[in-house]
Amino acid sequence: MTQGESWGGYPKAAQTFRNVRDRHAALSLPPDGTALAFGNGRSYGDVCLNDGGTLLGMRGLDRFISFDAETGVLECEAGVLLADIIDIALPKGWFLPVTPGTKFVTVGGAIANDVHGKNHHREGTFGRHVLAFELLRSDGGRRVCSAGENADLFATTIGGLGLTGVVTWARLQLKRMGSAFLAGEQIKFGGLNEFFALSEASAATHEYVVSWIDCLARGASLGRGLFMRANALSADEAAARGAKAPIVLPLAMPLTPPISLVNGLTLRAFNAAYFYRQRTREAARLWHYGAFHYPLDAISNWNRIYGPKGFLQYQCVVPARDQRAVSEALLKEISRSGQGSFLVVFKVFGETTSPGLLSFPMAGTTLALDFPIKGATTFALLDRLDAIVCEAGGRIYPAKDARMSVETFRRGYPRLEEFRKFVDPRLGSSFARRVMGTA
Repeated sequence: MTQGESWGGYPKAAQTFRNVRDRHAALSLPPDGTALAFGNGRSYGDVCLNDGGTLLGMRGLDRFISFDAETGVLECEAGVLLADIIDIALPKGWFLPVTPGTKFVTVGGAIANDVHGKNHHREGTFGRHVLAFELLRSDGGRRVCSAGENADLFATTIGGLGLTGVVTWARLQLKRMGSAFLAGEQIKFGGLNEFFALSEASAATHEYVVSWIDCLARGASLGRGLFMRANALSADEAAARGAKAPIVLPLAMPLTPPISLVNGLTLRAFNAAYFYRQRTREAARLWHYGAFHYPLDAISNWNRIYGPKGFLQYQCVVPARDQRAVSEALLKEISRSGQGSFLVVFKVFGETTSPGLLSFPMAGTTLALDFPIKGATTFALLDRLDAIVCEAGGRIYPAKDARMSVETFRRGYPRLEEFRKFVDPRLGSSFARRVMGTA
């Protein structure tokens, strides 16, 4: 067995690795124990780990099967990266209908975690744009799943964390995009009331909406941040604005420093400088899609900045009915703790229902940020945040979790028992054993 870890560097896991290279072949399963499909390892917690078991490396399934440039329907193997799709589709006028904050995730991983993006209020989750996929079960059975065929497996596999079977290929509906550029505004807001007003107004006028928030601000500045909203430009609009692809310099974090570079000495100073660097309240912006959707992808191995102990990413969503008060309670708790990150995302989810039984988004507000691991104090803080979220009827995102309790997961995902009926008995993960009690 070899030692492995998730993108957050916590927890560690000892597991056997087997590559999958032929989608037509049977699964190469160990004689005992469990296996788990493993994409590109960009999940932050332990949904992509299988301590004591086997990982099935899916990056070998990286072939495109078909692409209709007239309709935008693309079929590919599960190990294809979202970056690969952009490379072939964007020059033909198509883009991903929904994308997370990194393009270096596989199609299979995007389905398993039912990822979301900055346009949830318009397009919902990734799973809504999956037309069909093939699911390979441990007994050798293959099932083509869609909303109309094997619908139960379709719903449990989308957001199902890789526990219902191995996705070998998928058929996706892409969306039109006339250029590589977006235009909009970046707006400074002084607190939560202003944030929610901007969110409500922008949802009707802009497809992509997201905010950075200063998680350490307090008092009258609590909830201050930068609000970004944008729409994609047509080729003619981009040309009229003189838009040109940026020169991207290769940046990388070459090694893991002995201590986290995100700490009390650097964080408050950075957050204040980042907030005040925009001198006007509102600034017109022109973004290349990479800078808008994937700013961190420009720095290879950026996760190393958190040092050898790694970090915990925390993402929750709280229902719309109490989102203002609960968001304030969460931010106050974080600010009091003095822990947090400059990598903070704050946005409002729309009312579109996700197709998966265990999908994360719900109508309401979501907060995501990183916490350098400082030992017991970090875990205690996240337990306090969990209590606030659970009391409000919210939930924690499994793709970014490495420590929530069985009770927190059960309360956040009320269809768990229905989901259990479709779990493949030979598949498992560290996450599943920790919060579901499965193999």
